[in-house]
Amino acid sequence: MRPVVLSGFMGTGKTTIGPAVAARLGVPFVDTDAEIERAAGKRVPELWKAEGEASFRARELALVELLLSDGVDRVIAFGGGTVTIERARRLAVDRAVVVTLTASPETIVARAPDLASRPNLAVGGDPVVRARELLSLRADAYAECHLALSTDTLDPDAAAEAVVALVSRDPLLVPLGARSYVIDLCLDEPARLTDAIARCAPSSVILVTDSHVQRARGAAIEAALRPLAMGGTRVALPPGEQNKTLASVSTIWDAALGAGVDRDALVVAAGGGVVGDLAGFAAACLLRGVRFLQVPTTLLAMVDSSVGGKTGFDHPAGKNLLGAFHQPSAVVADLAHLATLPARERRAGLAEVVKIALATDEALLALVEADPAALARGDAGPLAPVVRAAIHAKIRVVRDDEREQGLRALLNLGHTIGHALEAQGGYARWLHGEAVAIGTVAEMRATAALGWTPPALVARAEAAMASLGLPCRVERADLASAWHFVASDKKRTRDAVRLPVVTGPGQAEVRRVSLSDLRDAVLRA
Repeated sequence: MRPVVLSGFMGTGKTTIGPAVAARLGVPFVDTDAEIERAAGKRVPELWKAEGEASFRARELALVELLLSDGVDRVIAFGGGTVTIERARRLAVDRAVVVTLTASPETIVARAPDLASRPNLAVGGDPVVRARELLSLRADAYAECHLALSTDTLDPDAAAEAVVALVSRDPLLVPLGARSYVIDLCLDEPARLTDAIARCAPSSVILVTDSHVQRARGAAIEAALRPLAMGGTRVALPPGEQNKTLASVSTIWDAALGAGVDRDALVVAAGGGVVGDLAGFAAACLLRGVRFLQVPTTLLAMVDSSVGGKTGFDHPAGKNLLGAFHQPSAVVADLAHLATLPARERRAGLAEVVKIALATDEALLALVEADPAALARGDAGPLAPVVRAAIHAKIRVVRDDEREQGLRALLNLGHTIGHALEAQGGYARWLHGEAVAIGTVAEMRATAALGWTPPALVARAEAAMASLGLPCRVERADLASAWHFVASDKKRTRDAVRLPVVTGPGQAEVRRVSLSDLRDAVLRA
C-alpha cells in the first residue's frame, strides 16, 4: 500500500471521508491543517493573517515532505490549496494515491457558513463567485489525481468505498494538468478494461486492433467489452510496421465516420505500438479530436509507446515523420496479453526498458541486470515490477517535458540509428526493439569515441542487451547504407541532430552533434 492523499477545495468533505477511509484501511488519519495548527499553537486564519499565504504554503510543504517521506502508510487530508505547491503535488503523485474531492461552488459555500474561518473564501463580496474563481485557478492542479470524486450527492460511506477500491488497484498517474490520466497495470484482470471504458462514459466505442492481436487476444478483449452493452465499431488492421501508413489511418476514419460517431466516442487501441500510434493519431484528427484509450498487448507498447501521447505513422522518407501529440484518457496494461506474445517480440520490448534505465534510472538498470533470463522468459513475477518501474521512469520524463522540447529527447536514445536501420531493412529485418538495442550500443560507442560516455558504461549497456537475447551490433556496411535515413530524422536541425548522450549510469543529457561527426564516430567505433 501507498499513503492516500485526499485533495480538493475546502468544504468538499476531506475531513469527513478521510477518517472513514483510514478506518477501512487500518491506518492513521492526518489532517494537515489540524497538524499545522497544533504545531504553531494558532488557528489557520490567524496564521494566514499574521504570516500571509506564502509563509503558510511553506509550512504546508514542510509538513507534506515529512508525511510522505517517513515510510508510514496513512490517509492525509490536504488543505484546499496544498496541491497548488508544485513540489507538494509532485511528491503526492509520486509517493501516494491522490484522490481529488469535488463539489459545486454553491455546495462549498453552504458547507462553510462561517467565512471568518475560511480566509481565502472570504476575499471579495460574493463567496460563491470567489469559490468559482479559485476552482478555476486550481483546476489543473486538482486534475492531477488518480481519481476525482464529486461529493455533492455522494455519501461518505460510498466515497470511502470508492477510495479503498482505488487503493487496491494502485494505478500509476501521468500528471499533465487537465490531460492527466491513469495507467492500470494488472495480470489477467479484464474488468480493469471494462471499468476504464465505463469511466469514460463514451457514446460509442471504436475498437482498433490488428489481425494478429485479434486472433491471439481478441476473445479476451471482447469479453471485457461485453458487460458494457454498448454499440461499437471494430477495425482490424493488417499487422506490422510496413502497414503503419496513412492508408491504415484512413481505414479507421472510414469505419468511424461510416458508423456515425460523435465527439463523445472513444477509440480503443488494442495492440502493439503500431496499432496504438495509428489509432491515437486517428482519434486526434477525427471530428477534430476524440478521446482514446490504450490497451497495449506487447511489452514494448506497455513500457514505452502507450505512455506519453505520441501518435502518428511512417513515411517513405523515414519512421514516425508524421504525427501529433494526443494523450490517451487511460492506459490498461494487462500482463496476461504477453502470454501469447512471441519470445522474440517480448525480448524486443525489453530493449526499451534498458534504454530508459541507461538514460534516467540506474535502479531500474540494476533490476534488469538482477535476473535477465527470467525477464526474457516473460516470468510475470520478476517482470511486473520491471514494467511498473519502466513506466514510472517514463512518466517522470513526460511530466516534465510533454511535447519533447527538452529532456524528453533523452527517450530517443538508440532511436536515431535504430529508426534508420528499421527503414533500411524495409521494417522487416529488425523489430523496433531490436533496432533500438543495436542503435543504443552504436550511439553509446560513438559518444564514447567522442569522449562523452565512459567506455565501461558502453560495455555494461551491451552486456545488458545481450543478456536479454537482443542483438547489439551490425556490420559497418549496414550502418553506412542506412545513414541516409539519419539525414531525414525528425530530430535533425540543418546539418546536426539532437542526440541523447549517456554520461553515467541512469544519467544522460541531450547534445547537438553534427551529422558528419556522428557518422565518423559511428563508423569507426
